[in-house]
Amino acid sequence: MADKKKLSRRSMITGLAAGAGVMAINSSSDAHCGVCGAVGKKAVKAVKKAAKGLHFHNKDFYTDGKFNEDKAKDACITLMKYHGYPVFPDMKKNLWVSDYEIGQFMKLGLAARMWKNHEEDRYMQMDLFLMPGQMLPEHWHLATDKNPPKREGWLVRHGLSHIVGIGEPNLSKECVVPKCHMGGKTETKHEVIATPGVFVPLAKVLTKHWQLAGPEGAIITESANVHDDKGVRHSDPVANKYFMKLAGL
Repeated sequence: MADKKKLSRRSMITGLAAGAGVMAINSSSDAHCGVCGAVGKKAVKAVKKAAKGLHFHNKDFYTDGKFNEDKAKDACITLMKYHGYPVFPDMKKNLWVSDYEIGQFMKLGLAARMWKNHEEDRYMQMDLFLMPGQMLPEHWHLATDKNPPKREGWLVRHGLSHIVGIGEPNLSKECVVPKCHMGGKTETKHEVIATPGVFVPLAKVLTKHWQLAGPEGAIITESANVHDDKGVRHSDPVANKYFMKLAGL
């Protein structure tokens, strides 16, 4: 009975959040306008009440000062189970996790599962997993010797994500850049508060963008053209140095 009540409450909150996101955005798939009214704020407050099952501490992801990928992956699996996302075979093994060598995984980091990056047919699909309150650092995508600039969009499956890019600054009070990201700064400040069922396209190719998860974290499907790590650049110099090294540049 307790499990049914918990599921019912979560379903109700998810439905409220999804409805809020869809109502606040135009009915078309172009979600550049952002969510900033009372409806969006109500959605953010509602999900806070359901996030008690997700408690992590940054110190738990470090062993002798080094980022522990195994523990980060375990936390990601916990996030999946919390939201009812299917934990597919070899899911943990195939997760990519990173704190961008900044040492604040709970504030700045990412877990991702690449499903396909098809060089021949030129498409890509992956799922992103953000911990509660975690920021995916501001970045952008250049053309490389193999691929064009990345064109992408994001469909929120579970939780809530502040998806931020170019446009009129409208960051809500809940969307706070952590100090570990360039002293709490970003260049882009136009957000869409995206809830389950809301698709947000990149506003313009080659432009900077970032995300910040809500109190229940976020599980997001990204669709894009084929791309490679050599084209990724980050605004934060520490994150950028890490990723350039990762890409062999």
